[in-house]
Order: sequence, then C-alpha cells, then structure tokens
Amino acid sequence: MLDIKEVRSNLNDVVSRLNKKHYKFDSELFLSIDQRRKALQIEAESRQAERNAYSKNIGSLIHQARSEKSEVENLKKHGEVLKKAAQEAEELLEQTQTQLEQLLSEVPNLPDSSVPDGSDESSNIELMQWGNIPNFTFTPRDHVDLGAGVGGLDIDRAAKITGSRFAIMRGNLALMHRALSQFMLTTHVLDHGYEEIHVPYIVNDQSLFGTGNLPKFADDLFKLNDEREFYLIPTAEVPVTNLFRNEIIDDLPKKFVCHTPCFRSEAGSYGRDTRGMIRQHQFDKVELMQFVEPVKSWDALEELTGNAESILHKLELPFRRIALCGGDLGFSSAKTYDLEVWLPSQNTFREISSCSNFTDFQARRMKTRYRSKSGDRPELIHTINGSGLAVGRTLVAVLENYQQNDGSILVPDVLRPYMNGLTKIELSKNGF
Repeated sequence: MLDIKEVRSNLNDVVSRLNKKHYKFDSELFLSIDQRRKALQIEAESRQAERNAYSKNIGSLIHQARSEKSEVENLKKHGEVLKKAAQEAEELLEQTQTQLEQLLSEVPNLPDSSVPDGSDESSNIELMQWGNIPNFTFTPRDHVDLGAGVGGLDIDRAAKITGSRFAIMRGNLALMHRALSQFMLTTHVLDHGYEEIHVPYIVNDQSLFGTGNLPKFADDLFKLNDEREFYLIPTAEVPVTNLFRNEIIDDLPKKFVCHTPCFRSEAGSYGRDTRGMIRQHQFDKVELMQFVEPVKSWDALEELTGNAESILHKLELPFRRIALCGGDLGFSSAKTYDLEVWLPSQNTFREISSCSNFTDFQARRMKTRYRSKSGDRPELIHTINGSGLAVGRTLVAVLENYQQNDGSILVPDVLRPYMNGLTKIELSKNGF
C-alpha cells in the first residue's frame, strides 16, 4: 500500500508515476474523500472535547442543581446527547477512513525511476543474454512429445483425473523433476546463504492482502469452499512474506528459500499455452525471499536475481535477463527482472523466473517493521522476492535443450548426483 502522507503531499508526482504503470489514479476521488475525512476528524475531535469538558464539570453542575430534580435530569440528558454526538462523529470518521483505505488498497506500487516506459511486454528491455543456443541437426521436439517418448509424461490421464492444465509425471521424469527442486534448494542454501523453510499451502485472506493479491486479484486464486476465507497459495511468496506480519524484526537481512506447489486459476489466459506444462493450474516452484533494510533493497534485488541466474548457469541453459516496462510491471512491484530460458521447440525465450523489489509496499500492508538500533523508532522493511526457479518450466527447458536425435534426454552434469548417477533418460518401449 502507498504511504498516504506521500500521496497527500506529492499527489501530482504520484499520479505521474502511476501513469507509467498505465494505472489511472482517481485523484479527485481521493481528494474528496480525504477532505471529508479531515473535516470529520475536526468534527469528531471537537465533539469529543465538548463531551470531555462537560463530563469534567457535570459533578459540580449536578451539585449546584441538587435541589432541582428536573434540572439534574436535564443535565444528565444533555450529557447523553453529547456522548451520542461524539460517537456518531467518530463512526462517520471511521467509515470515511475505511473508504480511503479501501481506495488505496487497490492502487499499485509506484514504479522506480529506472523502470522503462511502455504499455506491454513489447517494450521490455533485454539487459543481457547468456549461453549458447543449441544448433540441432534435426527438428527439435517439444517437451510433451519428449516426455511421452520416454514414458514419463501423461497429460491425457491428468485431464481425466482432474481437468485441463494438469500433468502426471512418472519414473525418471518424475525423478528429474524432484532432482531439480533438490538441486535448487541445496544450491541456494549452501552457496547463497538462504535458510530453507517449509510453510502451509493454505493461507487466509489477510496474508493475500499483505502481498497485494487481494482484493484486486481474487479471480486468479483458488478459494476453498470454507467460511473462514482460506485459499490455496498461488506462490510461496504469500506465506513466506507474511512470516513477520504485524511484527517488529530486530535483525536484518533475513533470507529464505522455500519449495512448494503453487495453485493458480489462470483467469483470462484461456487459449494461451494450452499444450503441456508451460501454464498449469498446479506447478512447483522454489522461491527466494529477502527482508532487508530500505537502503539495501536495490543491492538485494541484484543479488537475488543473480542467485536465480546461477541455477541456469549450472544447468547450462541459455537465458536472458529482461527489465519489465511500466505497463508490464506487477501490482506490488517497484521494479522487476524477468529471466527467460530458451525453448528450442518454440524458437524463443520464455519466462522462468520473475525477481522483484516491492520496496515498503507489502510491509505497509502487513505492518512489518524493523528496529535498526535499540530504542530507535521502528521503520518499514523492504521485501525482495523471486523464483529460483519454477521447477516445471526448468524441467521443460532441460528436456528440450538436452534432447537427442532419437528422443532420449541427456541428464545435465549437476543433476546426476541427485538422480542416482543416471546420465540419460532413454526412450520407453512401453510408453506411459
């Protein structure tokens, strides 16, 4: 959530920066509600002061009028009138404050000045490219055909069991999927200094509000049919970010890595990537999360992005880093780098990780603060998050980039210790 003080004092600048995200902030509505809030606050304070003054003197007034019973009753009634007026003024103020908070809760984070201009992904900027794009002597197959060929991937049975946008993996393909997640976790813990954490896969609505998923993106979530407002997590970012909701942290930075399944309704994506494992309702992801002091958050974004890139380096998968333009930036993000891996079957790069600095936007929604020194006034932290990496899409990239002419799949060197020394996934004679 934006700092309301900044919105009030720098309204034109806030509107201009939000325009970069192609978000039209209703400044007139904001000013109208805020002016009403200010007037009601003055009214509520005045009513309360009047009530307090009367309450302070009521004893002496009653004492003076003790011989007149009717006058004493009138004094008490007047006190009740003042009390009711103060309560009504306070209720109106609270309603207006809630209205103002509701308005701001649906306003995205301000983009950093370094974010490129643009309305959609066509304006994103490639910052670097790494690795050698494979030059096959045959027409490369896609991951669906490759997975079926080695007898490890079945989309049709998954659709029978559940529906579209699900997959079943078996045998050495399932082993490779598990090996990838284990390899990622081990690398981030031992090489990059993250602490592994295991979290619930179900969260409440307050957690989703804290990260910015609610109220604006309810259609993207799987909500449980439960009166307690429970949801399946769309990413481990939600439970991990909310670890310190309504808390004051004494020591920073904190770095966590978390492997979870993720559940997304993919609302509005019908017709996109319907074949295979690129865009599914359920997928695994290894998530990186950092809680840092504000002055260190931009360095932390570069570090975290580099940590995610290291997985692609070790797997020797060609990729590029993209800076997202304002129009393609996420709701809570101030700046985002996308990592895109090469998929031979599509002859293009596809997103495999998104790394973002949310500045204090999420922390303000969660009321998460830190105290830099004992006795100092607590300040809002900055949150940094990114995939390190999406496991399913990494599996897709490995299958396609390591495929052989006969349809078998070479196992990347770094994965072999996690796959019992297996060097190649051979074709299956029996299919799935």
